[in-house]
Amino acid sequence: MTGLPTPRGTLTPNRALADLTWLRVGGPADWLFQPADAEDLADFLKALDSAVPVFPMGVGSNLIVRDGGLHALVIRLGRGFNAIRAGDGTVTAGAAALDAHVARRAAEAGLDLTFLRTIPGAIGGAVRMNAGCYGSYVADHFTGATAITRAGEIVELSPADLGFAYRHSELPPDWTVIEARFAPPGGEPEALAAKMEEQIARRDASQPTRDRSAGSTFRNPAGFSSTGRADDTHELKAWALIDRAGLRGARRGGAQMSEKHPNFLINTGNASAADLEGLGEEVRKRVFQDSGLLLEWEIMRVGEPAPDN
Repeated sequence: MTGLPTPRGTLTPNRALADLTWLRVGGPADWLFQPADAEDLADFLKALDSAVPVFPMGVGSNLIVRDGGLHALVIRLGRGFNAIRAGDGTVTAGAAALDAHVARRAAEAGLDLTFLRTIPGAIGGAVRMNAGCYGSYVADHFTGATAITRAGEIVELSPADLGFAYRHSELPPDWTVIEARFAPPGGEPEALAAKMEEQIARRDASQPTRDRSAGSTFRNPAGFSSTGRADDTHELKAWALIDRAGLRGARRGGAQMSEKHPNFLINTGNASAADLEGLGEEVRKRVFQDSGLLLEWEIMRVGEPAPDN
């Protein structure tokens, strides 16, 4: 790619992406763009050749970049996009604000977005995939978002515009969410803080939080997240299907399905993207052979394989 516009933010050619993803794998992007602010991003996209592919990237918590890299301009939002405002029954968060920070700030203002506390990632990605756990989802509290289109137009999006479903929204893949707004239920700050501490303890007891992972690997065929309630059922949960197929702890190269939670794909230290994706595909194949159910990836995979793969 040549002749790119000159932004006020940072534009880096051939930028390695592995260190920007939680799994720490993958090749470089043709360009990485870190805009100074919304106007900088909009102006840049307006001037950018429409033939140049664009990939908005969050904090890389739910992403495998393949070893050959990503032939696109990757947009990564930084400090100019992480403000959080909470009060008067509403929460407004920049797309780069971490989910956990939004949950805490909301709780301090007596607003219940506690389900976000244990979700890895930032608000932009949470909106894009309708993130959720413990029976609550972004869609339950979302009132609107501001986004910038591939053509550089700043647009306002309603819940209907996004067409939320389980782990899904209709947000175009090359549009960048820059801010989201929520109207959560109220609660006492002390009670909300205690609720989050309980959720963290539950998560740490059941998930490999000290390992290098990207959160849940596959969507639940049941079509909903774990509720955390005593009456929760597990027959159609991805982890239970993987476990039943004998794949808890399965390995390929440096990749492993966690012994602690078999729906977590982890990099044990030296995995390639091909190891991770290959193990995931093997799990999908064997679960299908065992149960007749084909698991769908929850982790996004982008880019090209290494030339020799």
